[in-house]
Amino acid sequence: PKDVSMFDSQHSAQINPPHRLLMGPGPINADPRVLRAMASQLVGQYDPVMTGYMNEVMALYREVFRTQNRWTMLVDGTSRAGIEAILVSAIRPGDKVLVPVFGRFGHLLCEIARRCRAEVHTIEVPWGDVFTPDQIEDAIKRVKPRLLLTVQGDTSTTMLQPLENLGEICRRHGVLFYTDATASLGGNALETDAWGLDAVSAGLQKCLGGPSGSSPITLSPQMEEAIRARKCVEQGIRTDTHQDGDDEMIYSNYFDLGMVMDYWGPERLNHHTEATSMLFAARECARIMLEEGMDALIARHELHGRAMLAGIQGMGLEVFGDIHHKMNNVLGVMIPSVVHGEEVRKRLLDDFHIEIGTSFGPLQGKIWRIGTMGYNARKDCVLQTLTALEAVLNRLGLRTVQGAGMQAAWDVYEGVA
Repeated sequence: PKDVSMFDSQHSAQINPPHRLLMGPGPINADPRVLRAMASQLVGQYDPVMTGYMNEVMALYREVFRTQNRWTMLVDGTSRAGIEAILVSAIRPGDKVLVPVFGRFGHLLCEIARRCRAEVHTIEVPWGDVFTPDQIEDAIKRVKPRLLLTVQGDTSTTMLQPLENLGEICRRHGVLFYTDATASLGGNALETDAWGLDAVSAGLQKCLGGPSGSSPITLSPQMEEAIRARKCVEQGIRTDTHQDGDDEMIYSNYFDLGMVMDYWGPERLNHHTEATSMLFAARECARIMLEEGMDALIARHELHGRAMLAGIQGMGLEVFGDIHHKMNNVLGVMIPSVVHGEEVRKRLLDDFHIEIGTSFGPLQGKIWRIGTMGYNARKDCVLQTLTALEAVLNRLGLRTVQGAGMQAAWDVYEGVA
């Protein structure tokens, strides 16, 4: 077609993106150590060095997820790949699933579950709220689902769903318990084993300080059993020792976690070629996190999130949602009626090279989302963002007390607030 443009390779420069300070809900600036790890030369997928790195990744992420689960590994793809791999591998056509929806990403779980041909049941609260354990248990008693699918931290609303009491509820009712921890892992407490989670998935691009493109997951023995019951090894790599499971096969090849487990396990089933550079990134993300210590990492996110909250409130801006249940690492800010939200974001990006986020659905155009996570959960990033936001707001006609926001954040850092 005549309107299809062609790439002019003779006159195109190398990729050289401008410097940005990414203070939205993710992705954020990757830790330079992660980028250096990604620049390492490739090795063969069955080279002993490579399989050694794979084993190290499994051990590292057991500590990150706080679990003893053997099957703690990576799914190649963005965080959504990890979500979809778990759901398509665990949900049989016709299975009942229960999804508590408190933001956009609860709706995403419903969307994926429907495509797995599940019978999807939902409960909902207004965006900005979370569920009580009693609300979820009442729904479990009514629906009798096989799986409970939850989001721990929903960046669309900035809320953090408490999970610590849900595992015990699920055990009493014979329900498998999954959570999407993409936005929350590393910045908020997550105790896979202590909370009775059967499956968790995450991504690198938020509190883990890396790029999008690899999804760490962990599976309990109960979840492994459910997936193994659907075993079906593909022709071409199948041998006489491979026996099909008793349940209906998994209706995805790439996301078949039975075969993925055998690729990561001692069999080294030739299911796919591991995304080597992303494995290097994921390994370095986990190494950096554990070097700092998970408790210290979560405390750092809490500190900088609290400073950003104080700064925004000190500026006279209104915060969205129930702040007692907000994530440490993302803050929702109501857009003042006297300014245009997108104009503020454009000025921040053009004049200060700082990016903050907008939101989706019923909150589109109503809130900004400001992140303090991963490599950007630092005092200088918080103070720069507050200073720039205050300057832009004043330039566009919203008068604030000059410096009040930054002083409020400083008070947090100096232990006054």
